[in-house]
Amino acid sequence: MRNGWLRSREEGSMIGSKRKVHRATIAAAAAGTPPNQAVAENLSTLDRLAIAITDKVGTMGFFLIILAWTVTWLGYNILASKVHALHLHSFDPFPAFVAYLLISNVIQITLMPLIMVGQNLQGRHSEARAEADYLVNQRAFADTESILGRLQGLDAKILEVSSVNQQILRRLEAGTEGAT
Repeated sequence: MRNGWLRSREEGSMIGSKRKVHRATIAAAAAGTPPNQAVAENLSTLDRLAIAITDKVGTMGFFLIILAWTVTWLGYNILASKVHALHLHSFDPFPAFVAYLLISNVIQITLMPLIMVGQNLQGRHSEARAEADYLVNQRAFADTESILGRLQGLDAKILEVSSVNQQILRRLEAGTEGAT
């Protein structure tokens, strides 16, 4: 008897209800539903949220927001700490930037698992599209094989008709030579 870990590894990386959702997605795609629609129909609200966050965080716009926030935060606090003539009050003194590090780490700790979940969902989406493509290719191959079989049958019939036509022509030629 195999343990649960080995069995789940043999059946794929998904476990429990996620595997059922994946199978439902593949079945819908195999039934003719476009894979993107089949995946979208089988996503929970939390799955949609994870994908939305992954899509937004993985953009250049998000990077630029983080860059601007970092430059502004660090720039202000460095200037406030080092240039006293500006009369600015440093709320996160140079060189430690403790508040900045705390906030950055909280953001990272929160976003990392969400991004990983979103990437897993996007990976399942890719698997569903690949599976649907595979099924389409299998059907196309079967159709091609069927057409090839029909063409071979027609080719044999054409050869048979051509042979019969040649025999008729030979008889006609033999009949016209005998009549002259």
